[in-house]
Formats: sequence, C-alpha cells, structure tokens
Amino acid sequence: MNIPSLLRSISAPLLLTVGLTIFTQSFFLSRKSFTTRSSCDGAPQLLSGIGLTPEELEFLIEEKWLNGQADDRGGCWTPRRIDSLIILVVDALRFDFARDHLPLSVGSRLFSKDHAASNKRNNTHRGYSHLYQFVADPPTVTMQRLKALTTGGLPTFADITGSFGGANVEEDSWVEQLVATRLRRQKWTATSLHHKSSGKVDVPKIAFVGDDTWVDLFPTQFDDCHPYPSFNTRDLDTVDDGCLMHLPRLLDGLIGLKKNGTNESLLSLATIESLAQQQPSHQTNTSSFAFELIVAHFLGVDHVGHTYGPNDPHMERKLHQMDRMLSYTLDVVDDAPTESCVAAFVFGDHGMTEDGNHGGGTSEERNAGLFAHYSAGCRRGEAESDDTTKLDGAEIGQDSLRAFESINQIDLVPTISMLLGLPIPYANIGGLVPELLPGRRSASSPSSTPQAAVALALNAAQVWTYFNDYSKKSRDLPVDRLNELKDLLDSATVVYKEALAQAKHHARKKKRFESFATAEDAEENSADYNDSTAFRQVCSLYKLFLAESTDLGKRVWTQFNEGGMMLGIGVLALACIVACPLWRKEVRTDISRVLWNESLPEYDACKGGGSSKGHEKDFVNGTSETCELAIRSFRIAELASAFIFMTFHCGVLTFGNSYIENERNVVTFFLSSLCFLLFCRLYNVSLLARSPVHDRSAYVPLLVAFCARLNDIFVTGHGLDPSIRLHPAHHAFVFLSSLTALVFLRIVWLDGPFFTETARKSSNTLSVWVDIMASTCLALSWWEKRSRDHSRNGFYMARLSIILTLSGLLLSAYNSLYPGSKTKEAPSHDGDGRQQINSVHQLQLALYRVMMFIVIVTGPSTASTGVLVMIQTAALCRMMESSGAKEVDAPVMAAIWRLAIRHIFFATNHHCSFNRLHYSAAFVATNTFFFHIAGSSLFMNTFGWEVIGSVLVMVLSRCIDNGKRANGKIHFIQKRENVWHWFLFYQWAEILSSCVSVSVMKRHLMVWAIFAPRFMFAAVFTALNLILCFLSTLADFNKSNS
Repeated sequence: MNIPSLLRSISAPLLLTVGLTIFTQSFFLSRKSFTTRSSCDGAPQLLSGIGLTPEELEFLIEEKWLNGQADDRGGCWTPRRIDSLIILVVDALRFDFARDHLPLSVGSRLFSKDHAASNKRNNTHRGYSHLYQFVADPPTVTMQRLKALTTGGLPTFADITGSFGGANVEEDSWVEQLVATRLRRQKWTATSLHHKSSGKVDVPKIAFVGDDTWVDLFPTQFDDCHPYPSFNTRDLDTVDDGCLMHLPRLLDGLIGLKKNGTNESLLSLATIESLAQQQPSHQTNTSSFAFELIVAHFLGVDHVGHTYGPNDPHMERKLHQMDRMLSYTLDVVDDAPTESCVAAFVFGDHGMTEDGNHGGGTSEERNAGLFAHYSAGCRRGEAESDDTTKLDGAEIGQDSLRAFESINQIDLVPTISMLLGLPIPYANIGGLVPELLPGRRSASSPSSTPQAAVALALNAAQVWTYFNDYSKKSRDLPVDRLNELKDLLDSATVVYKEALAQAKHHARKKKRFESFATAEDAEENSADYNDSTAFRQVCSLYKLFLAESTDLGKRVWTQFNEGGMMLGIGVLALACIVACPLWRKEVRTDISRVLWNESLPEYDACKGGGSSKGHEKDFVNGTSETCELAIRSFRIAELASAFIFMTFHCGVLTFGNSYIENERNVVTFFLSSLCFLLFCRLYNVSLLARSPVHDRSAYVPLLVAFCARLNDIFVTGHGLDPSIRLHPAHHAFVFLSSLTALVFLRIVWLDGPFFTETARKSSNTLSVWVDIMASTCLALSWWEKRSRDHSRNGFYMARLSIILTLSGLLLSAYNSLYPGSKTKEAPSHDGDGRQQINSVHQLQLALYRVMMFIVIVTGPSTASTGVLVMIQTAALCRMMESSGAKEVDAPVMAAIWRLAIRHIFFATNHHCSFNRLHYSAAFVATNTFFFHIAGSSLFMNTFGWEVIGSVLVMVLSRCIDNGKRANGKIHFIQKRENVWHWFLFYQWAEILSSCVSVSVMKRHLMVWAIFAPRFMFAAVFTALNLILCFLSTLADFNKSNS
C-alpha cells in the first residue's frame, strides 16, 4: 500500500471525524456567561428602567416597600422577610416520597387541626407549611441542579460532564450575594433576637454539611463547612450520618431560634467517632457563630435508589431516617419565638426512575418535592384562614395556568433572594413564587400584596435587563419574542403605575383626614386599599411575564450554530458517500449476482455434480433450477431484510422518541428475524442435500437468537450490588456456576483442540492460571459482598482480580510481540501463517480478559451474560466461516454483528440515556472516588461490549474470514473485508441520521431528554469505530511496506 492508497483508505474516516467535530461544536455551544453581579443599591435603577418615575420610586421607598439603600436588617432591594433560613436537600426526593412517605414531618403538618393535635403540640404555636411539585430541568444531575438552584440559570446538557470533575460557579448567585452583603447586616446580627452580642460585634455566618458538590461549586463561601464524598453510591450512610452529627449544633446557632446551649447529636457516639476520623478539616470550631443560613445535603435516598431501587426495603429505612431528621428540625423551627420568622425549605434536587436512576427528562426524574415550612412568627399578624394574600392569577383569566400551575426549581432563586433581602442574581430567569413570601409580621402591618407586587416588578426588571444585555452580545434570543415580552412587561407596568397612583391617592387622603376623630372617618380610612384588585392584577401580569421569559430561556438557552450544524451534516454525508461499500467492484458484483439471476459458483451443487468447493452434496429433490431458485430467494430476502432493518435502526429510529425509548425491543426483533431467515435457508439446504442427518450448522443462527433472548429475559440485575437478592443472577449458585463456565470455555476454546497445536503452544500454564485465579478472586469478592455484614465489602479480592486481569492483558501483549519465546520451531514457508495464528490467538485471549474486566465492574449478572456472549461469538464466527450455499452475504453478516453487539449493550441494563449509567462501577474495589480510575471503569462498563464486538468484527473480517479447517490447520483462503466495511458504513449512517435528527428536533420538548443523549451515545460508538478504522488502515500500510 503506497501513500496515495493510504490517503484513499482514510479519506472517509477523516471526513467523518471533521464533520462530527464541526457538528458537535455547533450543537453544544455553551451559553454565554456573564460575570456581572447585581448591585445591592440597584433597585431604583432597575425599576426606572421599566418605566417607573422618580415620584413613584419615592412613594415606594416612603411606604417601605422598596429600599433606596440597605436597611437596618441588611435588606438590599426590599426589606428582609425572614430572620434565617434552613435548606435541607434530600437528594432524589421524589414528589411522591415527600407526599406519602414522610408522615412525621411533612404529613403531620399538612393535616387538619384535629390531626395536628394528635402530635401533642399546641396548634396556636405551630408554623405553617406548603407542599409543591418541584420541577427540575434536564439534565437531572446534582451539580447542574445545584447550579440552577443557586444562579437561576439553566445549565446546558453538555455541562453534564462537570458532574464528575467539579467546577466553580462563575455567575452571580444568591450564595455569593449573601457573602458579599454580610457586612451590611453586622449591626443587625449583634442586636438580633437570642444572639445579643457581649463585646465583639460579628457578621452573620453561613454553614454547610453534606454532599461535597456544594464545596466544588462554592469552595470559599461557607464559614462552617463539613463536606463528605458523594460519588460512592453504595455508601448509604456516611454523608447522612455526617449531616445528623453536625445539624443539632448548627441549629443551636441559627439566628431567630431559641439557644439551647446543647450540641446533642442525632447519632450514637460510636458513629460520631467513626465520622470524625473520616471528616476532612476545612474550618476550625465555629460553634459560637450566629448563622443566618444552614445548608444540609443528604444523599442516602439517592444512593439507595442507585444501588437497590426505589421499592427496596433499604429505601423504606432511609426515608424513615429522613422523616425523623426532618421532624426534629421542623419541631425546632416551630419552637421559634413568635417575634422571629424562620423558614425551612426541604426539597429534592431531582427525582428518580423506577430503577433508581436519574439524569434524563422523564416526569419521574424531573418531579421532585418542595416542602416549605415557616415558624408561627412569620404570619402572626394574620389568621390561618386569611386568604387575602393568596395569589392564583384569577385576575388574568386563562393565562393563569401558565403563570401559576407549577414551581420550577429556578423559581426558588428569586424567592430566596427576596426572603433574605438580597439582590436577585444577575443571570436569573426564574420567577418569584408569591405564596412563599411570609404574610404580615404584625396586625398593624399593611397588606403583603403591594410588597409582592414590588418584588415581582424587581424580578421582572432584572430578567428583562439580563435578556436585553444578552441580546446585545448574542443573536440567540429571537427579536420577535423579545418584542412580545417587552409588550407584556409594558402592559404590566402600566397597570402597576395605575395601582401606585391609586395607593398614593389613598395615602394622601388618609393623612389629610388623620386629624378627624369621628368613628365613620376612622372606619373609612382604616380600610386597606393596598390589597386592591389592581395590585393583584399587577402581580399576575408580572408573574405571566416571568413565566413567558422562563419558557423563552428554556427554548433558546442552548445556542445552536445552525450554519455549523449544516456544514457538519454535509461533511458527514460526503463521508458516508465515500465510505459506501457499493463503490467496490466485488461488492457490486456479489449483490448483482444475487439480485439479477446470474450464476454463482455456490449454485453448482444444484446441478447434480456436487459443490465446486467440496462442501455441499448433490441435490435430488427437484430440478437444479428449483434448487437454485430456492437458495436465491432466501438470499434476496436476507439482503432486503438486512437493508430494511439497518435503514430503520440507523436512520428512522433516531427521529422518533418512542422508537428510541424502545430501541432494545427493536434490536431484539431485528436480530431474531435475520437469524430466523438464515436458519430457514440453511435448513432447506440441508434438506435438499443427500444426507440422512441434517447438517447441524443450520441451527447456528438460531443459537445466536436464542442466546440473545435468554440474556434479554432471564439475566437481570446488571450494575446492581451483589447483595440484592431480587435477581436470580445474583444468587451464589448462579454466578459461581457462570464463572466456572467462563473458565471452562476459556480453557477449552482458547487453549483446546478448537485451535491448532501452534496456538496451544503459544500459550502457557501461567496464562491459564492467571485467568483461573482472577475468576476465583472475583467469586470470593461477590460472595463477601452478599454478606449482610456491611464491613465485609470484598474490596481486596476485587482489587486482586483486577490486578490479575490486567496482568493477563500484559501477558497477551508480550506473547504477541515475542512469540519465539514460547514457540521454538524451525522456520518454514508457513511461518507467516503461524505468526498470524499466534497474533489472533493472543488477541482473543486479550478480549476475553477485557470481558472479564467488564464483568468485574458490572456485577454478578454479567457472569451469566459473559457465558452467553462467548457462545454467541463462537456461533457468529462459525457463520462467517461458512461457504458455498451456506455462505452469509457480507451486508447481512455485518447487520447481524451490529445488532448482536448493540443487543448486549441493552441487555446489560444500559440505554442511550445518562440516567442508565452504572455509577457503581467506580466503586467495585474502593469506597474512595478516584477520577481517572472511576472514569475508566464507568467507560468500560458502558462501552466495553462495543469495544470487544467491534474488534472481533475487524479481526475476523480481515484475518480468518472464510477459513476452513483441514488436518488440524487453519488456512486463509480469502479475506472477508466487506463485512468490516459494511459494519463501519452502518455506524457512519447512524451518526449521520443522529445529527440530522437532533438538528430537526432541536426545539422539540424532548430534545435534551431523549434525542441529545441518543446522539451523544452514537457519537461515542462512532469514535470507537473510527479509532479501529485508523488502526486497521495503518496496520495494512505497515504490513505492505514490510
């Protein structure tokens, strides 16, 4: 192969690489980040920007609805509503979990008074609560959700990779604002309730305990910080126990609560001592701090879901633990003095599917729960039945559903900002939730409706300012939609100005008649005109504007470079045209002979003279024309089915969300159908042959389909902990017998008479014993992990198994590079063949060991899958070696290989979605998260089967295709490279169709939930095949030159 030939060979892969790179960069452009911070004194400027006059701003400040500058409680834009805030994040707290499984904490506070009395508390001192469905935006991954919950933005789907590496929050957030404005609250803290200063005046502090993701995002903002590692999904208790250990002490220092002077923990002393040894020291003891914010992030529910699923008894135990913790915390809030207002928000950052995973966009993953609880002092000036402050959007008619039907997670950002008197983060696009603002602090306080109106006006002005600034630096926001939003904002502002004029008129009238003492005048002027319909309509209109703004942000948040996307698709299409196997003359010749009734050598068996290749016997039933017609008809049906199935799987399927969701069933059906068609042809060939016994090779295709169905139906529990006894494959008898079968097949097939004497000599006793010991150590590890004693984790045996498996890989590489060290034979004319046999044999041993590594990082179920995969692989190899009337055409063989490999991906409980990743693969041998080791394990767990299958297709197509055994030796008659070319072409077609589908569906509701993940997985599959394509081309180039 010369240089021009090499360039022609790699032209298609190079074009494909360039096209995929262009498309990916164009599709996954990140949203432009703004480092601008909202100013504490910027409220008047914001409102003047949407049309309010200086006189109207002066009236708002005079009525103390708006702050011209920070007030004595540290409120920036508006007066601070609460004294302190507790945020309790229960990771993966699905809405139904919060509603149905937390009776002590949530349930008792949502009951009627009669039910509340059963809790033996005085209802007059109980706080009040709300439970909401808390809607997350995909990707439903913790780091992205926390970014959204603190900045009010929508992190892009491409940012999901940050969940594994960690990244600081660069944009404005309420956490950063709380730290930046704390000096303004120094005087208030020194004189605040229950925290009287004796000497030194201190600034309020913020505390955190739990999931260390918060520290990745905000490394320096927390004063009292106790992070715990979060990636080990099989560790159900360490993070939660750490939170329970520190939470009572932190609550004892919370501003507005009674100071009990106790650090009593919710844990046993032994557990505390164990956690103290694991706890990294970030700050010194800060028990004397006055906290205005406490954040506790519990991970147990999420980890139980990943490890055992949501319906396991472990989940019931963990939810009961969370219920007791929440009940304790909310009781402390209820005990707050009536002069103070303390709020507690309990929510999940996302939900989980029925198999315990998350990351996508299904309703189960998006619908978390939000429980908001306030101390009694937050509304001591109003009765519990007072609904005058409830805003439901009735004033704007049918548009109220869009504005008030649910709470998006980003809506909590402006709400927290207003509660704590902070500026709303600059890049927030969430809308304030008026119902979460406390009511009147005293009976003499005015209605809270105008306070909600000014808060919503500030929120709307902030969002509009951000959109306006963003549109100046980027063209992603449609001008027509911005104009519509501006009209909606202007109409709301007009109504607001009318409401202010009316309120100003009544305020002047009240002052004018203050000197009158008649009862009639007193009654007339004591009426609260501020809760007028105009103010309520203002709130509804601003809320509608915010809902429309959020919707616009969700639609265009991710920037699409449509020109770049089209260019990438064009280059990909050109690559597919260049790579099409039909350009090869031998491919066109083979297909045309089948389709256009031309005579083929393998049909000689139908002429009564036996097979020209010596494989077929004479046919006696019917004429030679009937025989030839039967074989030709079957082959045409096989080719047509293969092309139709591949067109659907590689093309049509990528455009339908329901097809993608059911891709596993589609692949299984196509694989079974092709194997059945092959069986029909081979069985009829054996019937027509002069043989009293049917040829057993006819049943080989059925063996492939049978193994696939068996793996699909009966082998379950992949990626789950060995201690889970719900899956039969996790039973000790099953995985022990499966590992024994794997060792037996390895010895018999990879070192037995299945191969030649030369192949057997190329191996040695050490190589065999390495694999036997690796399987033995793995069996012992799984046996230990099944123990109910959690201290027996099986890590040492798992590590030893991994070390032995990797050592076996190194041994295979050494034996392949230096075969002479084990085989001392005189040179002969067959030396090249012997060298090739040795290389293929060592490669097969290496693939076996790669498979064993996948078995280690996936779990006991994969041992059974490994046995079935080895049987499938042997059957597929046998089909590739068939010749004559039993030969399988290259497009059909490539389709079967592709479907079989992809079926293994789905059968091992994977899917083209990030919520089906087996994160537990990173912790099969350790409790500590190591990024590179964990990433490698997760990659092999997810894509290892694709690696093994693609390498097998490449090697078998280019080395031992169409071989036959004679006198114990393998002869290489011809290469079946066309199988490899068709295999690559199907993958190229899939990535092209995936690019087209996400381009067409880029505004589809499910683009980030279904279509984008499907494209990303197809891109990884394509990248793996591209690497193999380049390697095989370079190997041919080096071989021809040598």
